[in-house]
Amino acid sequence: MNNEDICILIPTLNEGKTIAGLVREFKSIGYPDILVIDGHSMDDTVSKAQNAGARVVLQSGTGKGQAISQAFHLLSSKYIVMIDGDGTYLPEEINKLIEPVISGQADHVIGNRFTNYQTGAFTGLNLLGNKILNKIFGFAYGVWLNDILSGYRAFNYNSYKQIELNRTGFEVETEITVECVKKDLKIVEVPITYLARVSGAATKLRPVRDGLRIASTIYLLARTHNPLFYFNLIGGFLTLLGVIVGIYVVDEWIKNVTHVPLTILATLLIVTGILMFIFAILSDLIVSMHRENMHMMRKILKEKDKT
Repeated sequence: MNNEDICILIPTLNEGKTIAGLVREFKSIGYPDILVIDGHSMDDTVSKAQNAGARVVLQSGTGKGQAISQAFHLLSSKYIVMIDGDGTYLPEEINKLIEPVISGQADHVIGNRFTNYQTGAFTGLNLLGNKILNKIFGFAYGVWLNDILSGYRAFNYNSYKQIELNRTGFEVETEITVECVKKDLKIVEVPITYLARVSGAATKLRPVRDGLRIASTIYLLARTHNPLFYFNLIGGFLTLLGVIVGIYVVDEWIKNVTHVPLTILATLLIVTGILMFIFAILSDLIVSMHRENMHMMRKILKEKDKT
């Protein structure tokens, strides 16, 4: 393995307390190519990263997702290791992530934080939220992972060049994972250590708001991968709502009270819910055909590359 083939990608925003140490650690263990893509930090993140030996690029937009998307288009390295700049991950564990990619076992490797996390690294709310989001992801995409929100990841050239990102915020890890599933890329999780944040380094994550945004991302992106999940949830909600309204209408009718508008509403809700179930089946057929065509196309391209 040639370490010069590996680029260490660090998206940052006000990480002045930790970025220099992180860059130096990677340099000390033999990784010279370090790219810090900075989201217009208001502290000394940029100067500290440059003084420690990293090349720094200011992102053209805002948000972690936009920064990573920009970096993926900018880079041409054979392998990328992405790590948060807040000092919560250990550079010396890089081999755990890069070995499955280099050996061909995986196109994308995710570091699973939950196998070994330091006291204080997670709040109770964060732990619960992560577990719920991982379960939702499993139901939506049929791939059961332990840590879809990890910020320590590795990619080969084929994987990061195929990933198309549209989300600009903390939903980016979710979108990366969804893209890998959609593109039929091999995903492997490896155990890593997760540390508590350095004292005085404020977190930019807002658990409730960002958790809801991540959940909505998982759901909305399921339209083109698992329409059964997407449309059946809508259909189930509308049908249940229609049944509840209908029960109320019938109960009132038994008491000789007629509610014509509510009767119409209940009927419309139930009929629309049934239509959603039909859309789910039809969409699933289309997606299945498309997935099979893409699978055959990738197989043909792989055979062509071999020859």
